[in-house]
Amino acid sequence: MFEISQARIIQQATEFVRSELENESSGHDWYHIYRVTQSAKTIALEEGADLFVCELAALLHDIADAKLNISEEVGLARVNAWLEQHEVPTEASHHVMQIISTMSYKGGGKPPMATLEGMVVQDADRLDAIGAMGIARVFAFSGAKGRKFHDPSQQPRISMSEAEYRNGDDTAINHFYEKLLKLKDLMNTNYGRTLAMGRHQFMLDYLDHFYAEWDGTK
Repeated sequence: MFEISQARIIQQATEFVRSELENESSGHDWYHIYRVTQSAKTIALEEGADLFVCELAALLHDIADAKLNISEEVGLARVNAWLEQHEVPTEASHHVMQIISTMSYKGGGKPPMATLEGMVVQDADRLDAIGAMGIARVFAFSGAKGRKFHDPSQQPRISMSEAEYRNGDDTAINHFYEKLLKLKDLMNTNYGRTLAMGRHQFMLDYLDHFYAEWDGTK
């Protein structure tokens, strides 16, 4: 009965999130959620984490994202209301809320995740920000926000506050240096680090080709 209840909650969460994010165009769409959830399940099994908590947190994490709500507080309240409405057990509900409220990058410099499940979901989300998918998503997000994809006169920001990180004063290429190329060394789990290595190298190779084509040398 317990496993049936968990499966029902996961199915309901899947249907809810898909209906909310299916037409989102900034790279935080349903298929981003799908990929993060699949990666979270893979890492959870490898690392021995609670699969239900990891899957549910991965499914719901962008419902609370400040980029998709009036504020992060409003988004977190939406997630909490959904968990209550669908009678998610209190311990699991609190764990999911703790993960979602602390996993965002926000310019870096945040304390590490408090639980193995949080580490798993954060790693899964970060994996989708790098590699081939990361490249596709950074250009999709920049296009949605009206940002340039490259400006050689605009240098990447070395360090920034959360407000500066959110203010949009960057380009798609600069975002590689401000965030994406840093993520490999910020992975939490052994399996997450293994998966990140190949994706990181793919981005480095892409940037080499980008600059060569920008300069007309390749």
